[in-house]
Amino acid sequence: MAHGYRAVQWNAFKRMYDLALVAGAATYVIVFTLATLSVAPPGESYSEIQVLIRAFGGAAFGLLHLILMIGPLARLTPRAKPLLYNRRHMGVLCFALALIHASLVLLWYHGFSDLNPLVSLLVSNPRYASIGGFPFESLGLLALAILFLMAATSHDFWNANLGPVVWKSLHMAVYAAYALLVAHVMLGVVQYERSLIYPMLVSAGATALVGLHLTVGWREWAKDRAAFEMDREGWLRIAPVSELIDGRAKIIAPPHGERIAIFRNGDRVLALSNVCRHQGGPLGEGRIIDGCVVCPWHGFQYLPETGRSPPPFVERVDTFRTRIVDGIVYVHPAPCPADAPAAPSLIRESAHVG
Repeated sequence: MAHGYRAVQWNAFKRMYDLALVAGAATYVIVFTLATLSVAPPGESYSEIQVLIRAFGGAAFGLLHLILMIGPLARLTPRAKPLLYNRRHMGVLCFALALIHASLVLLWYHGFSDLNPLVSLLVSNPRYASIGGFPFESLGLLALAILFLMAATSHDFWNANLGPVVWKSLHMAVYAAYALLVAHVMLGVVQYERSLIYPMLVSAGATALVGLHLTVGWREWAKDRAAFEMDREGWLRIAPVSELIDGRAKIIAPPHGERIAIFRNGDRVLALSNVCRHQGGPLGEGRIIDGCVVCPWHGFQYLPETGRSPPPFVERVDTFRTRIVDGIVYVHPAPCPADAPAAPSLIRESAHVG
């Protein structure tokens, strides 16, 4: 959504972004192909189509690493957040590259069989009990099916009709696809190459990806473990008003329920659910722009007073009661009813309390 409360359509930035993506993938394929053909060891030669198979497969696998790193990187540095806005474009391109890779495999290795090429791939090697001879092609095919499912449901139409929880759960299957592709590469090209470059690259990529997720997960866990003082009425003590940055939020994890984002908007303090209704993005990591809380992931907006998106949009997040006593901000962890959103706490008025 845009600050003008309208859906963001195709624009110049998106066109340039996609052009850069396609140009980057094309450059990788061209450089990989030329380099591989020029440095082939004596006595070994690859056909052009075999090199292209590896080039497109490597491009898809490398792009998948970047896709899976964007989320945790955006939690570590705001510079990575622009990539979140168009991450789905990367996913669609990743599937397209993988599809070309798979199509070339079927054409080169199974296109001249009396059987259907896909059937030929599935029945040509039944040694599932063997590690060295495992039919790694089936693992890649299963990963491709998952990537297709995610690319086909990437549009917001599916997010709206499936619901954020189901849609998000479905797209978490990307990690299963990644695991299948690691096995696909390790049981495939790595076993047939004497060079250590392939296992080293796969190991480095997996180590970086897992390490990045663990680092961010540890940080989030440490934040959630932070204890908040609760008074007799069940209000959670958050922080002095002076610690709240105008237009920004302080995120807390209550004893029960989802995280809460406590925003300061000028002289007002308001609290919303930290979970965006679009894709579960962290609202508290966004900021207030033109009077709306803007999700840092895809720009969805919510009026902080009501938790509702501006018309004609209908998304809504929970709101929570706040109060300020002696300059200290408190929030009640129970969400307000949908028809009775919480009134903001006024900083100026609180200055006279006590």
